[in-house]
Amino acid sequence: MTQALAGAAPAAHRWTAWRLLTLAAAAAIFLIYSQFWVFPLLGDAGNPAASGLVRALYLPAYGAALLLFALSPGATLGALARQPFLVMLLLIAALSAAWSIAPDQTLRRAIALGFTTLGAVLLAVRYRWSELSEVLGGCFAFLTVVALLVSLAAPSIGVMHDLFPGAWRGVWPEKNALGGNMALGFTILLAAAALNPRRAPIWLGFAALALFLVLMSTSKTSLVSLMLGAGGVMLVALVRRHPASGVATVWLAVLGVAMLAGVLLFAADLVFELLGKDATLTGRTKIWAAAMRQVELRPWTGFGYGVVWETKGTWTPLAWIVKDAGFTPIHAHSGWIEQWLGMGVFGLAAFGMMFLQTVVLAAVALFRSPGAYLAVPLLIVYGLMTLTESIAVTYHDFRWAMFVMVATRLVWPDEKVGT
Repeated sequence: MTQALAGAAPAAHRWTAWRLLTLAAAAAIFLIYSQFWVFPLLGDAGNPAASGLVRALYLPAYGAALLLFALSPGATLGALARQPFLVMLLLIAALSAAWSIAPDQTLRRAIALGFTTLGAVLLAVRYRWSELSEVLGGCFAFLTVVALLVSLAAPSIGVMHDLFPGAWRGVWPEKNALGGNMALGFTILLAAAALNPRRAPIWLGFAALALFLVLMSTSKTSLVSLMLGAGGVMLVALVRRHPASGVATVWLAVLGVAMLAGVLLFAADLVFELLGKDATLTGRTKIWAAAMRQVELRPWTGFGYGVVWETKGTWTPLAWIVKDAGFTPIHAHSGWIEQWLGMGVFGLAAFGMMFLQTVVLAAVALFRSPGAYLAVPLLIVYGLMTLTESIAVTYHDFRWAMFVMVATRLVWPDEKVGT
């Protein structure tokens, strides 16, 4: 596994202690932010945001980021200079402490967001596409094995019993978390196989394990995400095979998206039935409506980064959302509404522009760079997940970190990696 993680680096550097140390730092950043250790540590009753122990256990990831930054400060700052919307997001998150309903928490979480984002940028500027895919693939291989072992050997932790009895959740709080994470893992592992043909059988084996875990989670939305991710890898392969077939494939993909949009618009009930969902998307539409009523009160500034869902009180935004929705949600279940609610229209616009920039660059990479094998399918899955989950601009979250890695890698040429 260590050799696989080392990627396509020159043999002279593959086994040096220093390279292994930096590789361990990179893996530590990703695995700590995957939060695979939080649920087994706290259980169902724990609140990760309120736990001082959990907050302390993120500190090694901060230390690893500072180590890697010390090795390549110029490249890191150069990459950030090419990501103005990302820098704007971080600044807005920090400045929102000035008008936040919980200024101290906003400031603390903005700092956590900064370290999470810095770690992602550092991995992007340090590794080429093929290497980065194997670093991430190795981490996901570890997570698939851990989730499988916990589900089989400790079903009291790895299997749900009250809600959705029998569904696997691995080392995360509920089945959709396992399913969603493994859908992303499946996509990353396929990309690692495509970018590193010599080790493709290894990565494809772990991809099969990720698929198995998605099936055992019984999360149909995650299965759809996985299928779209696999379709994204196939799209890249067809486009890069020949220019003529590439153009035809892109047009077919656009047609397919248009047809899917038409089905969702005119036959939504059939789609919900196939996915086992109701028209409210398991209560999400109620959360969205309630959250948007609060957005209307502070459309320009929002209520402060990262504090809406944990600031309790009679007149807080959460109290009104609970009243309107009829239950207590833990987040907005939309990465887009979350930005508007927390950082106002400027935070939402900054994220939207960053996302658009990344999508455009990924479309260009589709014809010009093998990195499209990682960028395009990951953006498909991540973009879909942002519609129903709050996984954008999130501190201590490896899904946000992966998006930042891809966004940064797209603006930082391979010849500049490691400088």
